[in-house]
Amino acid sequence: MPTPYDAILLVSFGGPEGPADVMPFLENVLRGRNVPRERMLEVAHHYEQFGGVSPINQQNRDLIAALTAELAQHGPHLPIYWGNRNWHPMLADTLRDMSQKGIGRVLAFVTSAFSSYSGCRQYREDIERAREPLGSAAPTVDKLRVFFNHPGFIESMVDRVADALAKIPAGRRTTTQLAFTAHSIPTAMAQGSRYESQLREACRLVAEGVAARELGNLPWKLVYQSRSGPPTQPWLEPDIGDHLRSLKENGVQDVVVSPIGFISDHMEVLFDLDTEAQQICGQIGLNMVRAGTVGCHPRFVTMIRELIEERLNGTPRLALGPLGPNHDVCPVDCCPGMPRRGP
Repeated sequence: MPTPYDAILLVSFGGPEGPADVMPFLENVLRGRNVPRERMLEVAHHYEQFGGVSPINQQNRDLIAALTAELAQHGPHLPIYWGNRNWHPMLADTLRDMSQKGIGRVLAFVTSAFSSYSGCRQYREDIERAREPLGSAAPTVDKLRVFFNHPGFIESMVDRVADALAKIPAGRRTTTQLAFTAHSIPTAMAQGSRYESQLREACRLVAEGVAARELGNLPWKLVYQSRSGPPTQPWLEPDIGDHLRSLKENGVQDVVVSPIGFISDHMEVLFDLDTEAQQICGQIGLNMVRAGTVGCHPRFVTMIRELIEERLNGTPRLALGPLGPNHDVCPVDCCPGMPRRGP
């Protein structure tokens, strides 16, 4: 049957794919922000440790391939395009290409499960900025809702945590702690969004899913990583490193760290968790197993199709827990950025 949409657009953060890309990429990320050059060089060094390549672009290619197969089997039969916020393929180039091909209306899947300025509103602003030069030829882009409590996301995360728990000696699993991590943001920004409440609800749902599989009613805590603001500016806490030290001080032997705030094992997962957090655990003698992100988990890929179908066909809007499904159309004042200082 005909649909009101001509294509699917995957929208993501982007990342460098070689040493020469690193500094131009970081300049795109940090443009307009008062970040010292020294901090930019420090982050560039993180990428250098991985050959200047972020895994995020290849992970997006893999996700597009999996979604293409899912849609080919079940429908809707729509082409998938891909545009990034900060590195090639850039959103502006992708929308120009779509416009030249006569694509008029698009459903966008943003690779962020939670509501915040950087996880939702900024992507919408970037999409509109990319549409402006195209004028009346610009495709109309409708964003799919955030999916923090969609059963497809939660069930995939439960699987990832279960896989991590299996790596802990059987006799110690019932005393293992869960630490869910997400990107820290300034508290002033968090107060204008549902970021914290959505994260806590997703953590609760995953922990309950783990318990329902008789893997243990494990204590859990939401902690944060990847802080980048000045020390004088309050950001969401506790930091993952501080939490790991606290666990050890309280006699904990094992911890499963689940990066619930991210959907792929990109640089902030590889460096902040697999490198820095693991180094801390090695120094203090705490056994840390890092759970995978959803990535291309089959249930997660099916979830994307379900989000598409609910917009096309009015199929049930699936959600777990009392918060229900998030809105399809964001209010004008949704998820504001940092408040401006002065007049």
